[in-house]
Amino acid sequence: MLPKEYAPWESVYYYFRKWKRDGLIEETHDVLVEKVRVGIGKKPTPSVGIIDSQSVKACNLCEGDVGYDGGKKTKGRKRHIVVDTMGLIMIVVIHAANIHDSVGARAVMKSLKDKYLTGILKIFADGGYLGELIEWVRIQYDWTLEIVKRNEPHTFKVLPKRWIVERTFAWLSFHRRMSKDYERLPESGIAFIQLSMIRLMVNRISK
Repeated sequence: MLPKEYAPWESVYYYFRKWKRDGLIEETHDVLVEKVRVGIGKKPTPSVGIIDSQSVKACNLCEGDVGYDGGKKTKGRKRHIVVDTMGLIMIVVIHAANIHDSVGARAVMKSLKDKYLTGILKIFADGGYLGELIEWVRIQYDWTLEIVKRNEPHTFKVLPKRWIVERTFAWLSFHRRMSKDYERLPESGIAFIQLSMIRLMVNRISK
């Protein structure tokens, strides 16, 4: 239910669906990423990314792409993101939670390459991406996949680069809509993540 001062839900949904299908939400998000980066003296296109995933519960209306993540004991979907060194999202892919990070990362890397044809040099990741993926990324895209390991288990320690992507997930958690996956389709979930980041970047630019 929308508050009474808002437009009818049918109108809101119409424009959300139209802007999502036309790519306007993604385009606005990407333009703002470049604007924020340039605003602090960085290049518009990042050369370094940090990858991580977040498993969230799915609502009963979700269609397909739903699975059980045994490690997180969560039935739902997995949000797979790559962020730059500022924590701004470069790419987001949503898939079933039962897909292992090292497997899901291949689709993420392909989407990242399609979006950034040149310029990417290195991707930082946690231990969940160890194994054949490192060599696969090097052969397929000529990128370096660097694993940042936790050397002291069961103790809190801020790890280089990895804290940046964790902070981005924290930013998303400030939005109630992001507490779980309420969307019927993964594409809508991606759009709401981009909308959440648009709000954050607009607030940063306006200050």
